[in-house]
Amino acid sequence: MRRNNAVALLVTLNLIAASSLARAQAPNPNKDDEVIRAIVAATTEAFSKHDARAWVQYCTSDAELITVRGETMKGLAQIEKGLAAIFQTRGRNATLKTLDVRVRFIRPDVALAHVRNELSGLIDPDGRTLPPHQELSVRVFVKNDGTWRITAFHNTIVQ
Repeated sequence: MRRNNAVALLVTLNLIAASSLARAQAPNPNKDDEVIRAIVAATTEAFSKHDARAWVQYCTSDAELITVRGETMKGLAQIEKGLAAIFQTRGRNATLKTLDVRVRFIRPDVALAHVRNELSGLIDPDGRTLPPHQELSVRVFVKNDGTWRITAFHNTIVQ
């Protein structure tokens, strides 16, 4: 009988913990959507200011970023270093302008954002400024302890 009581107690505690977590992570679609859009705006601004450190503050520690060229950066240090290198070379005059953001909640604590940007000021290997082009990034956001962060970012050129 004591074993059954102990099992029942453990099950009850797990249910309480799961219920508390569900309430803590319960989405407020309007507020969560606003927060994610604000992060998109902040990362766009950080990119245009060539501030890699400001950009990575919106990422999880294990985030992964894949550029339009297929360069893969994993973790905050690699992403910051990779973005800084881009800002010192081909992206030294680059600016982004967000054209469209679509947010879809996969779970209360996971969201997918499709972000369409126009990139201007990119420099080719010969030092010439390339014409502006559009890019589409797919960003996976996760919410931990009430804070949304980018955990995956994949960028592609729109043809």
